Amino acid sequence: MDIQLKRGLLDVCVLAAIREEDSYGYQIIKDMKPYIELSESTLYTILKRLEAARMLTVRTAEHDGRLRKYYHITADGLKRIDDFKKEWKEILSIYQFVTKGDDKNE
Repeated sequence: MDIQLKRGLLDVCVLAAIREEDSYGYQIIKDMKPYIELSESTLYTILKRLEAARMLTVRTAEHDGRLRKYYHITADGLKRIDDFKKEWKEILSIYQFVTKGDDKNE
């Protein structure tokens, strides 16, 4: 898969994982696991990129005596999810065009 396309998809997946409530790294990976495998190093790279793009904010809170970073989606992050949904319709149309007639070739 094209690296830029995959990067964009993973960004939206991470945003979707925190859309309903603030979350932290390990929980994000756990929530995404049924759909996609994501390493910690990849996740934290994505989280830093999304923070720099102002699609999420970060707060630190103590949990069981340790500091934990919680991520919160911003209005820009929610807009990115909405934009993705609109773009996805176009991607599906392209896919249907590209695979048109595949049944005849099998």
